[in-house]
Amino acid sequence: MDAKQLESQYKNHLSNYRSWDQLPHAEDWILFEKNIGAHVGLDETSLSRGELYTILINKDAKGRKGSIIAMIKGTDVRTVSDVLLRLSR
Repeated sequence: MDAKQLESQYKNHLSNYRSWDQLPHAEDWILFEKNIGAHVGLDETSLSRGELYTILINKDAKGRKGSIIAMIKGTDVRTVSDVLLRLSR
């Protein structure tokens, strides 16, 4: 099996990517509420081609698995606020 076919099989059949509940908005934002902790940090970063993203992290995870709470495309305060307000209180 070549790499391209393996990638396709994983994405379309094994990973449940097509039925992921965040798929409709994943290009603009994703939330991982289970990663919320007592200490959080907010930062912005450029991942590719100069696109800026706002990232909310759980500082207690120290950059390991479970660190990302939210990743939002852009840094506009209204956009970021609208997404973060979707988090459970």
